Amino acid sequence: MQFKITRTLFSFVALLALAALPTGFTDGHSVVVAQRKPAVKKKKKAAAVYTCPMHPEVKSSKPGRCPKCGMNLSLPEETPAEHEGHAHETEPASAPSEPSTTAGTAATATTTIAPNTLKIPDTVVYNQHGRKLNFYTDLVRGKTVAINFVFTTCTTICPPLTATFRKVQQELGERVGRDIELISVSVDPTTDVPQRLKEFSAKFKAAPGWTFVTGSKPEIDQLLGALGAATADKNDHTPMLLIGNDAAGYWTRTYGLAPAATLVKVINEAASKKGGDTSRSDAVMPQPQTNASAPQGAAKTPGRLY
Repeated sequence: MQFKITRTLFSFVALLALAALPTGFTDGHSVVVAQRKPAVKKKKKAAAVYTCPMHPEVKSSKPGRCPKCGMNLSLPEETPAEHEGHAHETEPASAPSEPSTTAGTAATATTTIAPNTLKIPDTVVYNQHGRKLNFYTDLVRGKTVAINFVFTTCTTICPPLTATFRKVQQELGERVGRDIELISVSVDPTTDVPQRLKEFSAKFKAAPGWTFVTGSKPEIDQLLGALGAATADKNDHTPMLLIGNDAAGYWTRTYGLAPAATLVKVINEAASKKGGDTSRSDAVMPQPQTNASAPQGAAKTPGRLY
């Protein structure tokens, strides 16, 4: 009897000992214990840094636009679309928050063009009222001019470029249209017919002395090339202004998104240059064109060459 009790007690103790072992299984006299996988530490995701494709020094912790060129900021792994944000819309999109930049304010330096190197053609163009003009003869000859380059469906740098021209016009007052001319050349003449330019100019309250021009694509392309603003894609057009005093033969370029007061200073400096003869024997005269080349909305005279 005592032997049975002892045996039963021993068996009970053995069972308790097996139960206390880690989870596993027995194989003969060996015990294989299940291995615990080490915990994997999750790496902290780096904070997103948006940069300008054209100006890498411009950085922001959130999406926005570059204050220098107007391009959308993008993450490093993204491939930005051509001049992203130049959406083909008729109404300007609301501007996103302005990104911070380590580069400070946008550059406002001007670049003077060597005398007698800029040959402005007398290209046939049409203004926002559908009136046919010769670019050099009617808009430039003998005047101080400021020329920018825009298109009406642009939603990035064109609205601020045009709004800045509006402020320039206000600061110059009655001088605009008298001895100073503001000119906005469309880089998308196929879309920007005179009526469309008229509606666009009205949004920015353009007054007399501020002319928006368009024309046939071949001729506008020729004009853009002569003005140093040719581009294969309208979305990549320059934000620079061309400012000059034709009478003095003085021309310079400056950043179009600079403060209006800065642009007025550059225009006044150009206007103060002294010159002699206002004639231009080197102006390139256009070849006659037929009515077919006149843009939609432009006035046409039957039997007259355009």
